[in-house]
Amino acid sequence: MKFSAIVPTLPLTVQTSKVPAEYRSLHQYLHRRYADTVVLSFLQIESLIDAALPELAFLQDWWVTMAPDGSHTAQSRSWTEANRTARPNFAAGNVVFERVPER
Repeated sequence: MKFSAIVPTLPLTVQTSKVPAEYRSLHQYLHRRYADTVVLSFLQIESLIDAALPELAFLQDWWVTMAPDGSHTAQSRSWTEANRTARPNFAAGNVVFERVPER
């Protein structure tokens, strides 16, 4: 008689209410990574969000976490809600997402 093992799993849902729908998959990907540093190419990010990044994403200002009025930019919520910072490297064609140390 064969027995199949029952493996308990944790729910993979992530609270994403503050993250715009178009960036939720990026948020979930970053949230689920254990590594303190995650490097994604622009192509990998586009694959995650299933869309091309806007042209503004290839300018430094798009990656700034805070808008001039002190609020988070819409796209930055995908990494800030995953407790990360984003640092684009345009020459290398990637973005380094660093975990923010807990205080």
